[in-house]
Amino acid sequence: MSPEIIIGLEVHVELLTESKLFCGCSTKFGNPPNTNVCPVCLGLPGVLPVLNRKAVEHLIRTACALSCTIAPRSKFDRKNYFYPDMPKNFQISQYDLPLATAGKLSIVTAGGEKTITIKRIHLEEDTGKSVHKGTIDCSLSTLEDYNRAGVPLLEIVTEPDMRSPEEAHVFLTGLKDILRWLAVSDCKMEEGSLRCDANISLSPGDGVLGTKTEIKNLNSFKSVREALEHEAARQQKCLASGIAIVQETRGWDEKKSVTIPMRSKEAEYDYRYFPEPDLLPLEPGAQWIREFREALPELPAEKRERFVRDYRIPSYDSSVLTSSPAMADFFEATVRCGASPKAGSNWLMGDISRILNDKSLSLDETPLTPGRLAGMIDLVEKGTVSGKTAKSLIEEMLATGKDPLEIVKERGLTQISGEDAIQALVIEVAQANTEAMHSLRKGNEKVRGFLVGQVMKASKGRANPSMVNKVLDGLLGALPLPEARQDEDDHIRG
Repeated sequence: MSPEIIIGLEVHVELLTESKLFCGCSTKFGNPPNTNVCPVCLGLPGVLPVLNRKAVEHLIRTACALSCTIAPRSKFDRKNYFYPDMPKNFQISQYDLPLATAGKLSIVTAGGEKTITIKRIHLEEDTGKSVHKGTIDCSLSTLEDYNRAGVPLLEIVTEPDMRSPEEAHVFLTGLKDILRWLAVSDCKMEEGSLRCDANISLSPGDGVLGTKTEIKNLNSFKSVREALEHEAARQQKCLASGIAIVQETRGWDEKKSVTIPMRSKEAEYDYRYFPEPDLLPLEPGAQWIREFREALPELPAEKRERFVRDYRIPSYDSSVLTSSPAMADFFEATVRCGASPKAGSNWLMGDISRILNDKSLSLDETPLTPGRLAGMIDLVEKGTVSGKTAKSLIEEMLATGKDPLEIVKERGLTQISGEDAIQALVIEVAQANTEAMHSLRKGNEKVRGFLVGQVMKASKGRANPSMVNKVLDGLLGALPLPEARQDEDDHIRG
């Protein structure tokens, strides 16, 4: 029997605030190195931190959304350790009195639904960033950028409730959706706004925990899943060979797809925590917390259920549409403008998402409006334009925001549905492709797509595909074929 995998996560989330946690420096990503710094975030002598109210509000909103208990009194502590990216040699964090505890998040995997317990959520300041030329083990020098030092972070710690890398992946996806929905973080993993440390051990059974390792600084969902899969396999191989697991911090080498040792795992006492003497205890009033709880928006899980119930779309569609507030809002607005829910869902999940991904854009960065999209869907459903023409329409609409009917008139894109016009096109294509016609008449349906495609090409995408198929069927037995083929055909039928 294989040992059970035990996984717990520590998720670091950069908060969407204009200024840092304890000073007025900008949190803007991408500024020139060491331009978002001041004596406070550099920890120079004689300065005092001032707590950012917005960061506390973001924590309370997140804690309410995750059903946490919010402490009436918490405090900040100094976590002492030395790293080049820690200019103060200590990090202001929260130790024994975090602001939020005992929350939960439900996840659904192939194994069913389960609840992951949120052990704690606390506020802390981010560190700076070490920059190496090449890899850290080969670089001749290290440069330090302190722009990130002091940016407010949420640390969200789970209990070791996950039993597979898949569960960890689904948990992170669900957490990211909630954070984006609350607008407390942009969760851009490529910019470090959402990072994850994963603790993993193998249990021999009976609830006994094995020795855990920590995989540090995973910055994509793919990395989290692959690193956990590799580490579980590595630990299992060690145990099977009689090699003891060492409690340590490991890194993930994405190129080699292996975890590698970084350092022995520190214990809490190594950090020599003590209360931060320059900050007062944090005491959010009950009324303040109640106001945030009552003002929570409809969260992704609730919205997914409502979409399935009210719009009768598949669960998959609902999950995709609620992956971002912008997408969900656009979908609902499109339906309110008269589009059928399934057609609106198909366009948003299909061509629109594909074009946005190709151009690295979000919906709100385009001039497309729900009313215009509903108008284009109406043109397709009335047969004014073909589905193929609509695909080119949506590209222009995303680029210019133009009304779809205006584009149709300008470019002469009205769908050809008249039987005479279609028949002329089909005859033209049939005469140019007699071999394909002969093959289709013998029952080779694979060439039908080719012939229909040729008609669509000849009509510049304007022919009605249903009418093309109908006319094609009617002409199959009537069109003259080359003599040799006619004889062969007669032999087959005779």
